[in-house]
Amino acid sequence: MRIGVIISDEPRINDEIRVSQVRLIGPNGEQVGVIATSVALNLAKEANLDLVEVAPNAKPPVAKLIDYGKFKYNEKVKQREARRNQSTAEIKEIRFRLKIDEHDFDVKKGHVIRFLSGGDKVKVTIMLRGREQSRPIGGVELLQRLADEVEEYGSIESAPKQEGRNIIMTLAPKGKKVHTQSEQRRRGAESRAERQARQAARLAAKKEAEAKAAAEAKSAVEAENPAAEQKAVKDAEAAARI
Repeated sequence: MRIGVIISDEPRINDEIRVSQVRLIGPNGEQVGVIATSVALNLAKEANLDLVEVAPNAKPPVAKLIDYGKFKYNEKVKQREARRNQSTAEIKEIRFRLKIDEHDFDVKKGHVIRFLSGGDKVKVTIMLRGREQSRPIGGVELLQRLADEVEEYGSIESAPKQEGRNIIMTLAPKGKKVHTQSEQRRRGAESRAERQARQAARLAAKKEAEAKAAAEAKSAVEAENPAAEQKAVKDAEAAARI
């Protein structure tokens, strides 16, 4: 193992590509063919794009004309969306003692209201000790009192039930709170769609120039190398899907 060598997962781009030839893929996935790397770099500069090595182990390596900055940005957006879609509703938990004084009850009730107002479910647990376990009805009554006092913000999703030494109840936020969050997400999605539409409009002229540059390069390559090997073409097509 060589000390001091940094191994990167990032592909080689532009002047980092040291091979003499690459199999070039156009910005829209079209097969251009085998071309000198210097020529491919010039095409990338003319189209205001980057030459990115997408299949370094192919013979010759496969490179694609893309806007690498935009590509990286889109990847980050996809990752954020994936994390957002994987997230689940959070359940907060509040614990009470059966013999709780009024001040502590009001403080904990305030926490429950805050959680429900924020759109979170709340699991409320009454912890029974010693002889309290022989009279769980007291815990049920305390939970029902809490539910009654926060009914403006949430409702009982799971009725009080005893589990071992504890009595547990789950409260869910009112539909209005959940609806408000859904409306905010919808508006956010519409705003993102508008930004993407504006970006697509700005890139329309750029795509036209890219297609023209790719067509010219393909014509030049076909004149010099009309019979490219079938296997290499298949490798390039696979790389174009990246």
